[in-house]
Amino acid sequence: MKSSKYPISHALTSFNNTQSSPVDLTSMPSSPKSPAKIHRLPSSIWKKMEGSAGNPLDKAIELTRDFFFREQLPDGYWWAELESNVTITAEYIMLFHFLGMVDKGKERKMANYLLRQQTQEGYWTVWHNGPGDLSTTIEAYFALKLAGYPADHIALRKARDFILANGGILKSRVFTKIFLALFGEFSWLGVPSMPIELMLLPDWAYLNVYEFSSWARATIIPLSVVMANRPVYKLPPHARVQELFVRPPRPTDYTFTKEDGIFSLKNFFIGVDHMLKVYESSPIRPFKKRATAMAEQWILEHEEKTGDWGGIQPAMLNAILALHCLGYANDHPAVAKGLEALANFCIEDEDTLLLQSCVSPVWDTALVLVAMQEAGVPEDHPSLVKASQWLLDREVRIKGDWKIKSPDLEPGGWAFEFLNDWYPDVDDSGFVMLAIKDIKVKNSKAKDDAIRRGIAWCLGMQSENGGWAAFDKDNTKHMLNKIPFADLEALIDPPTSDLTGRMLELMGNFGYSKDYPQAVSALEFIKNEQEPEGPWFGRWGVNYLYGTWSVLSGLEAIKEDMNSPYIKKAVNWIKSRQNLDGGWGEVCESYCDRTLMGCGPSTASQTSWAMMALMAAGEAGCQAVERGVQYLLATQNMDGTWNEDAFTGTGFPKYFMIKYHIYRNCFPLTALGRYRRLTAGAHA
Repeated sequence: MKSSKYPISHALTSFNNTQSSPVDLTSMPSSPKSPAKIHRLPSSIWKKMEGSAGNPLDKAIELTRDFFFREQLPDGYWWAELESNVTITAEYIMLFHFLGMVDKGKERKMANYLLRQQTQEGYWTVWHNGPGDLSTTIEAYFALKLAGYPADHIALRKARDFILANGGILKSRVFTKIFLALFGEFSWLGVPSMPIELMLLPDWAYLNVYEFSSWARATIIPLSVVMANRPVYKLPPHARVQELFVRPPRPTDYTFTKEDGIFSLKNFFIGVDHMLKVYESSPIRPFKKRATAMAEQWILEHEEKTGDWGGIQPAMLNAILALHCLGYANDHPAVAKGLEALANFCIEDEDTLLLQSCVSPVWDTALVLVAMQEAGVPEDHPSLVKASQWLLDREVRIKGDWKIKSPDLEPGGWAFEFLNDWYPDVDDSGFVMLAIKDIKVKNSKAKDDAIRRGIAWCLGMQSENGGWAAFDKDNTKHMLNKIPFADLEALIDPPTSDLTGRMLELMGNFGYSKDYPQAVSALEFIKNEQEPEGPWFGRWGVNYLYGTWSVLSGLEAIKEDMNSPYIKKAVNWIKSRQNLDGGWGEVCESYCDRTLMGCGPSTASQTSWAMMALMAAGEAGCQAVERGVQYLLATQNMDGTWNEDAFTGTGFPKYFMIKYHIYRNCFPLTALGRYRRLTAGAHA
């Protein structure tokens, strides 16, 4: 099994580019045999970085630069842990019990991990220092019972008190109920319907599987197979969790509560769900067999050669469950490869084993490449060249699910993981191209061709409203988040401000002007999405600090007037959120409570985002940025790293948060390096 050392996620850079029209990559000269003249820091600074003590800023940059040199893996990439919550590992325990292939040694390690993540109050959380989460606590409790822990164990007693005080199993979320139903601990009647016949609806239908987000689609299709079969694995009495019901459930407890009022979209879908339940209980379902065959074919076709589905744990785990329900043995190649892929997501030591929800080597590598260039490492440095080549070798060259809405678009771009050809995304693609833009790889023509394909693919993924989403185009049927199944509010992938800012930055750095048609519509989208207070929402990072940094970086790159009133409003908002210690922070609760936007204890990553946002707006020399620099210098560890417990990455706002461990190191390096570059006259 692989073991990660640290993680990373989103970062951006503003490379200098003075061209007003798109770059003609075909005219770029190939790499000369001898090193060409490239942009470097002043020699005096580079010499300091090469060994002399230098001033505190130089020394801080040098320390973190050297940390990343040490952490680079032999093949050239960087890869760090992607931490989420314990449900990912708890469900891994459940999977092995359902398949009848428990490894007691590994299960003991997973149980140790679960117990170490439990809070003193007895519950489990979705993010560090977050409130107790009912569904997460139920899944951890159930997994521990499966692993042999008795109900009177102190950890389970404390967890059970929390669960019952918060309504018990009946108040848990859909996916928790599904896992309990697999073991007969909850009725399948209480699980919202997701009929497998949905597979039969054509791509042009108003509602079809391609109107779901990529992650929802890759999870729902195999899950619909499971739900159509409604399997139950009988548990021994000691592993059951009926004690987590506040009272014995009644038939009415398996229906969904309607909102007050005669009509609402939620009430409409609850009514539809009731009708579907009647249909699903009928012995006559003429299209079920055909739909099941289509779902089976879809699952098999979408398995990567490495065994992954969608590059995420929910899709992978549910695909294995679906194949099991269809009669596939545990040693069937499709199942065995899937289990191997999940094992490759694990981090294991002598005492613990945890399963990551995803892995992010492409994202990590691109972020570090940008940081190292901002730190002054030359673009022909072997470390950077090797990393860039590794990224180029991971270009996606097949048509994935995105082809349904863009059939004429040629493939290109990059995915988040080692291999996920079905689901590249514009965020990784844009950032990879920014990261490798100036690196002196051996085959410059191959790099230019890959960038050309990547830019064309990214621009082709723009939605009609002018914005960009991560994986899909025009995935905007917001009503889907109102169906009973959608209690995570994440069944769609609509365009967002942060990703649109990313695409503006990509365009600006490759010579597109703000008068380019796609930039014009993107700018309009950005202006419409600005919050009244000045910032922008952050879909993929916590939260308004992240979104505002992404947008301002894009606006600077596309050469928007950074003195515009709407930009000044954003700048003033960022400055108003600076903490007394000079840093910035924002809690995950800001997704639930707008009064907390931009508020929270200072963190290294969020301080860096705020600093880079201000620098993008031309404020490199302002007092706020200077104080941010001092905060980062004062909190850096001797090995060049920073401490950060906070979760500053976002999977699903409010419900699934992420800690990219590399954020705390790569973003400060990027921010400090950029600050030094922009204020070179004062610090050379």
